Amino acid sequence: MKLRKGGRSAIFNIGFSEVVLVLLIAFLVVGPKDLPKVARWLGRTVKKIRRMIKEVKREAGWDEFEKEIKDTKSDVNSTLNDLKKDIDITSDLKDASSDLNKSLNDVHKELDQTGKILKDTRLKEEE
Repeated sequence: MKLRKGGRSAIFNIGFSEVVLVLLIAFLVVGPKDLPKVARWLGRTVKKIRRMIKEVKREAGWDEFEKEIKDTKSDVNSTLNDLKKDIDITSDLKDASSDLNKSLNDVHKELDQTGKILKDTRLKEEE
């Protein structure tokens, strides 16, 4: 039986407080004298049921099917992670964007310098 977060059973979803409440009610209904006998019988019955469920799963091939599903899931997840790494081009785009901005700034500076040179040349010609 697998446990979920918090130690709860995956099948019955019963916590510690619920178990204590059930035991208290059983104590009141059965009585202190017969409670150990009932608990023993209940434990054996649960064990038999678990064994039967395990046997049915084994005969039906459920364990193998479950294993194949888990393997397939892990394969798909690893493939998706690889694809995410391959497709993640944000860093490349950021680098290209910064290079483009740098080039544009350089062109802007050159145009400003050219404009100043042209102004100075016109002023000299007008004199």
